Amino acid sequence: MSRTKVVPIPVIGRHNINAYLLLGRRPVLVDAGIPGSGHKIHHRITALGVDPADVSLIVITHGHIDHFGSAAELHRLTGAPLAGHIADLGPYRSGRVREPYLPTGPMGRLMARNRNLHVRAEPFEPAVLIRGETNLEDFGLAARIMPTPGHTAGSVSVLTDDGDLVAGDLIAGSFMGLIPDRPANPPFHDDPRQNLASLREMLALNPTRLHVGHGTALDPGRVRRWADKEHDRLARLDAAGRLATRDK
Repeated sequence: MSRTKVVPIPVIGRHNINAYLLLGRRPVLVDAGIPGSGHKIHHRITALGVDPADVSLIVITHGHIDHFGSAAELHRLTGAPLAGHIADLGPYRSGRVREPYLPTGPMGRLMARNRNLHVRAEPFEPAVLIRGETNLEDFGLAARIMPTPGHTAGSVSVLTDDGDLVAGDLIAGSFMGLIPDRPANPPFHDDPRQNLASLREMLALNPTRLHVGHGTALDPGRVRRWADKEHDRLARLDAAGRLATRDK
């Protein structure tokens, strides 16, 4: 069986916001960028020598505007069905994220003021509704969709049989990817402890690389060391009564 290739598609900057094209027997797109980026992503797919009409599925990792913003547009442009987790149906159907955002640190507090994070995207209805681990063999890809809740209730990642983990916002590059190879929290998490538990579950599967929504690919060993420190940090915040989580 040939190796599944994971190709980043920059949506903003060189790697500040990424979508990914996964190339197997058929191509699968992961994430859809911000509103209005559908044609840019479509053009990038074509530039890679792939016919966008061959895309078999568009997987949306979670219900934040920079990941599902152009989902409906890309569905029209490619004809590919959209896949999303049932727990994030609210944002997908309304086109609005759950607010307020819950910052993980100073960058999140600053970004929460950005008007572009509070716009309404075009709503969509996932044709493939994810409830649990989902094999993608029927879509031409040797990979599985893995529920990884915590960043949002309906966050998912895609794990290829080769060990590449396309992780959405389960983890990020530092400063939205501006510092390469350095793991960090993304600007927001709905439930930091649950997200860390999901991250550790994925690390226990021994991925070879983690491909993130913000930044370049991360080394699993560095992410494991970061996760140990993050566990201690969250314990301190929790003990001080300063750990915010969204009500279920």
